[in-house]
Amino acid sequence: MVDGGAYDIVVLGGGSGGYACALRAAELGRSVALVERDALGGTCLNRGCIPTKALLHAAEVADQTREAAAVGVKAVFEGVDIAAVHAYKDKVVSSTVKGLTGLIKSRGIDVVAGTGTLTGPTTVRVTGADGDRTLTAGHIVLATGSEPRSLPGLTIDGERVVSSDHALRLGRIPASVIVLGGGVIGVEFASVWKSFGADVTIVEALPHLLPLEEESSSKRLERAFRKRGIGFHLGTKVSGVKPTPGGVSVALEDGTALDAELLLVAIGRAPLSAGIGLETAGVATDRGFVTVDEFCRTNVPTISAVGDLVPTPQLAHVGFAEGILVAERLGGLSPRPIDYDGVPRITYSDPEVASVGLTTRAARERGHEINEVAYDLAGNPRSKILGTQGEVKVVAAVDGPVLGVHMVGARVGELIAEGQLIYNWEALPSEVASLIHPHPTQSEAVGEAHLALAGKPLHVHG
Repeated sequence: MVDGGAYDIVVLGGGSGGYACALRAAELGRSVALVERDALGGTCLNRGCIPTKALLHAAEVADQTREAAAVGVKAVFEGVDIAAVHAYKDKVVSSTVKGLTGLIKSRGIDVVAGTGTLTGPTTVRVTGADGDRTLTAGHIVLATGSEPRSLPGLTIDGERVVSSDHALRLGRIPASVIVLGGGVIGVEFASVWKSFGADVTIVEALPHLLPLEEESSSKRLERAFRKRGIGFHLGTKVSGVKPTPGGVSVALEDGTALDAELLLVAIGRAPLSAGIGLETAGVATDRGFVTVDEFCRTNVPTISAVGDLVPTPQLAHVGFAEGILVAERLGGLSPRPIDYDGVPRITYSDPEVASVGLTTRAARERGHEINEVAYDLAGNPRSKILGTQGEVKVVAAVDGPVLGVHMVGARVGELIAEGQLIYNWEALPSEVASLIHPHPTQSEAVGEAHLALAGKPLHVHG
């Protein structure tokens, strides 16, 4: 602590953005207090990224066991022990939380347990098990995160109608599920439950699953989901939900009626901005989000905000980057604003969908004249070995750099980091085409797409 008992920085929220800010600020020699009312790691580590990906891995193992005979391996699939799956998932989470807690404490950061509320531009009241405590700071960083959204009039009861938080703790595998929302969260849970043996139907108000992705990627995913037996209704909204003896009945605006044991509401996440004292401190908001500039500064000079609390992509790695940016700005460095188009995006369903940069539509809307190539994974030997279908699509400016890379297929999330480098370094297709990709790997598909864009296709069919 600095003179007078104040901290240089008080961070409100120990999730991805908050703890990244705290770690980097401590590394830069600042005194830091990190206020957290729950477990360190926030939504991502405890109720989001990590536990859902653990479930998705269990789902992948279930599918591989069922399909083992196709590659000559004798295996018997006897079912899914959901209690054991949760034990595996929880072990991954708890060991990661333990490691993070140790790292934070090793950096000399004071972790203050309790609920934090702004009482002014430089003060935070923390209400914990031992009563109230006031922290004073030269600067406050808000990183309180988000919570699952619902629809007006739709009550999430945790039994028939559940959020993603409930779904991660569900002690049974439902026989049938309706997933309201075809974004990342809805698609991932649909993929898990189908692999576990449930009958799954997705309802999405927009024309495609993963509507923010490249349209061809969405269509590839839809094709794959049809093949897996996952149903979906696109371009229609829910008009009513009512309980039934066996679960829920969902009416759609197009006249369709659906019945299932469970309804998962996965229509996005809302910022946790209510009740944290924003009005008291004079912090401006818009539709619940804290308003910030390109350096994550609020309208109050002593307060910054990061992560899901601000209207930027709700991704853990975005929170990391914003937390680091704020810490470096407060540490006297000169960080660059984040190019959010250059942030990789991954949906860990089966198949995976990964992207970085602009979609075809966004590129044209911004006035770019473009060339694009889609390389079908059917021509990639490693993809054949894995039994996956999909594509790598590259969008480039005419006589200019690559503007976007979009992938669908097994494990393509591990490939998108190269796409990030290509986009962020403004590489020309010809420059990427000159790189040698190892054989046989799925990364060759990235090279093949750029070879085609550079006018020298190698294994491209048609």
